[in-house]
Amino acid sequence: MRGTGFDTGKYVDAQAKKIRERVEEFDRKLYIEFGGKLMFDYHAARVLPGYEPNAKIQILKKLHRSSEIVFCVSAKDIQNGRIAGTFGINYRDFTLKTIDDLRALGLDVNNVVVNLFDGEGSALKLKRYLEKHGLTVHLRKVIKDYPFNVKRIASKKGYGAGKPIETEKPIVIVTGAGPGSGKMSTCLAMVYQDKEMGLDSGYAKFETFPIWNLPLSHPVNIAYEAATADIKDYNLIDPFHLKAYGVRAVNYNRDVENFEIIQKILQRVISEDNYMNSYKSPTDMGVNMAKEGIVSDAVCRKAAKEEVVRRHFRYSVEAIRGQEKKETVELVGRLMKKLGITPTYRKPVLPARKAMEAAAKEGKGSEGTFCGAAIQLPGDGMVTGKNSPLLHAESAAVLNAVKKLGGIDDEKHVISKKVLEEIKKLKTRVLKDKSANLNVDETLVALSMSAATSPLARRALEQLPRLRGAEMHSTHMMYRGNSGPLAKLGMNVTSDGLRPASSLYIKE
Repeated sequence: MRGTGFDTGKYVDAQAKKIRERVEEFDRKLYIEFGGKLMFDYHAARVLPGYEPNAKIQILKKLHRSSEIVFCVSAKDIQNGRIAGTFGINYRDFTLKTIDDLRALGLDVNNVVVNLFDGEGSALKLKRYLEKHGLTVHLRKVIKDYPFNVKRIASKKGYGAGKPIETEKPIVIVTGAGPGSGKMSTCLAMVYQDKEMGLDSGYAKFETFPIWNLPLSHPVNIAYEAATADIKDYNLIDPFHLKAYGVRAVNYNRDVENFEIIQKILQRVISEDNYMNSYKSPTDMGVNMAKEGIVSDAVCRKAAKEEVVRRHFRYSVEAIRGQEKKETVELVGRLMKKLGITPTYRKPVLPARKAMEAAAKEGKGSEGTFCGAAIQLPGDGMVTGKNSPLLHAESAAVLNAVKKLGGIDDEKHVISKKVLEEIKKLKTRVLKDKSANLNVDETLVALSMSAATSPLARRALEQLPRLRGAEMHSTHMMYRGNSGPLAKLGMNVTSDGLRPASSLYIKE
């Protein structure tokens, strides 16, 4: 819908080649810390149109014969029930799901490392469960005074504690459930353990963002700052790289802050001949080739600006819910200002707000609440929807979108009146729902039921796949019955986060 800005095939080839070249620098073994999302990287897909969300999996498949995966998770995150935002499930379940997904793709995952372990019962339960299913689980305890007590870290009480993690292939991908899962520590521990066994192995880091050889002010790199505004990450020019080579390379604060510590650790962990001694900067540690895939800088710039606005709306809604700090919203506001854009840079925003105003003028809404929604279609077409006693605004917008895409007259009804009546009866009489109007989930069920007897409904239903990648905005806080199916349709949805005036509780 936005044009192509990125060639995934070209990128995958370049990235796999770079990793192969790096492994040749070491004694048959390279541990690569895979940062960011290993699968379903929708942020990358949004800011680099043409990037396939599972591009990293394609890279792994190219390296499959010579690589295997070690999966890391923090015992603290398991114990605290931390949620993986992509799927809305806790880190224990996310660990299991990711291993299942990787194995289903034919990729080798044999070792799980539970880091920061301090006797947590939930971590022990996970260990027993995984071992019953044939995986090897390593519990790695907290290293006292990590990362500052370098002497202790590079000793048998630190990286040398516990049994070595046994791997068979020359490239070991170390990934994890999220930030703080101990990926880097696991990599360096394996390098240390290899040295103890007389093997001079290596470590490298692979993250898609920030893209080191794009300018600091490039919208794609600023979009990364917006995506991590909640953890206060920010980009900067790598001072070590600039000093060593006179070249401006972009990195992010934590990597730069930790580099001197990593260097001190490496001095005690590796031999004098190890290639890692040539790492003069955190950028040198990286193997990121994302820039190679960019085929239209203009398309990526525009898409990245849109993503910054999406983050603004997301954090704003989370702040309304009490889940995010006001400072995060303000930070993204400053990033938008830096890019010279406002929330209305996102095209569906104004039409959605105007639809809400029109609903109020017409007195159309439902129970005194007036909502609007808008969807940007291929070719920049726009449709809107208003809430009514029959439909949520989001439901009306989806129906209007599939009608337009299917060339169906706007006045024609695509959902059977009988079906609507039966669903309304179920909601109010059986389920005791106060509101009878249909959310998106219910609307799609009603449309599919109507398609059994109506050719028009069938034609409308067949247009739904064409909504993948469409941009949508709604004025009001999303019900789960709206946000869930819209996400499954692959739509990029934002909201102003307004609430019905009389309600504190929203069925999220």
